[in-house]
Amino acid sequence: MKKTWIWLKRIFFWVFILHISWFLFFIIQKFPVSDFTVTRLKEKLLIVCGVLIMMGLVYYFWLRHIVYIKKAAVFLKELFFVGYISSTLYLLAGVIFNPVITLTQTVSLLQGSGLSRDYVSYADMGQHIKLAVIASEDQLFPDHDGFDLKAIKLAMKYNKRHPNKVRGASTISQQVAKNVFLWQGGGFLRKGIEVFFTFSIEGVWSKRIILERYLNIAEMGRGVFGVQAAAKKYFNKNARDLTAAEAAQIAACLPNPKRFTVKPLSGYVAGRYNTIVRQMGNLAGDPDVQELIK
Repeated sequence: MKKTWIWLKRIFFWVFILHISWFLFFIIQKFPVSDFTVTRLKEKLLIVCGVLIMMGLVYYFWLRHIVYIKKAAVFLKELFFVGYISSTLYLLAGVIFNPVITLTQTVSLLQGSGLSRDYVSYADMGQHIKLAVIASEDQLFPDHDGFDLKAIKLAMKYNKRHPNKVRGASTISQQVAKNVFLWQGGGFLRKGIEVFFTFSIEGVWSKRIILERYLNIAEMGRGVFGVQAAAKKYFNKNARDLTAAEAAQIAACLPNPKRFTVKPLSGYVAGRYNTIVRQMGNLAGDPDVQELIK
């Protein structure tokens, strides 16, 4: 068992080196525009990597000779390999399986909101909800590589003008990365790791798989996760049987499903879902969208 673990660490060490090199190259190429917050994120990520390299050199040439520091370093190294290997295997398993449970779902249970969900296959979701979510959350989803720079820039301009009404620009891929691997909330640490996992799922999963995972795990009401559970709760039907208007109502609640309710119909959802229906009509003729939602 010990030998197996040693060999596993050796293999995944080189997997990690290739993975992180590919990621850093992507970040440098992807975010060259100087006035983007994401660029500052890039700079921070590069600084973090530089600091880690320096710490590694200092440890190797000096600190590893101090016994208690060496023990702490060995513990952290083992912890890193456990985390990286398990997350990589989880990423690969995600090609085939939906998550057993997510941190968001666990928190919902612990807070007493319950956990209502019913994973369904992509074919059993129906086209209306797929189109509604793309129209509402990420209209360039079939075309981008996980990040919509135009949306990020527009959100930045909006947030500067309206500091009390912050608008996000997360793609469906970013939301899946957050919901499957991470936790809710902001902060540089979570945002930085989210970028890494978004890059990773875009490299390993197809757009169809990403959308399927999103529609199965996204929170769509207090304690309601996934489109099948939402369709049953709000309209007493299966997801594949939702009308365009019903699918648009569910999609309209996604920005804040605890606040923007479908039943009873909140003011935000009532005012937003007709717009989503119109956007669905505009996107319906896009061949890339049509191919994706089949």
